[in-house]
Amino acid sequence: MRRVFVVLSGALAVAILVQFYFAAVGAFDRPQDDDSFALHSVTGMMIIPLLSILTGAAAALARAPGRLIGMSFAPLGLVVVQVLIIVVGNAITGGSDEDTGAAGLFVFGLHAINALFVMGAAGAVFRRARAFAAEKTTVDTPQPTVTPAA
Repeated sequence: MRRVFVVLSGALAVAILVQFYFAAVGAFDRPQDDDSFALHSVTGMMIIPLLSILTGAAAALARAPGRLIGMSFAPLGLVVVQVLIIVVGNAITGGSDEDTGAAGLFVFGLHAINALFVMGAAGAVFRRARAFAAEKTTVDTPQPTVTPAA
């Protein structure tokens, strides 16, 4: 189960990297339309949350330390923050596509900064999952027995 945990945490980190790519695809799509960020939205709203939940479940089944299990759900929590940033930004701008305004731009800019936190959290989980899996290998390796001299 530790290997499954490592694989899922790696898949989560890769999905977040792909998410950055999809954001750039949407930003540079011409002409901009409602479908420009479709891949970015699907990945952020479905794939990353699902992988985060599966990673957390695998961590629990692998009997990882509680802190590592909690960290596995951090990308999910940060995705919720991503959605809240968009909601607040839209509330400030009134959902207008014409004039975002300085306050709206400030809030929407937090979306990119929070995305870095999502990536950092996923990277930390992946690193710790690998260390946790390697720990099992050293623990399971039989140690030579020493018999006392008579």
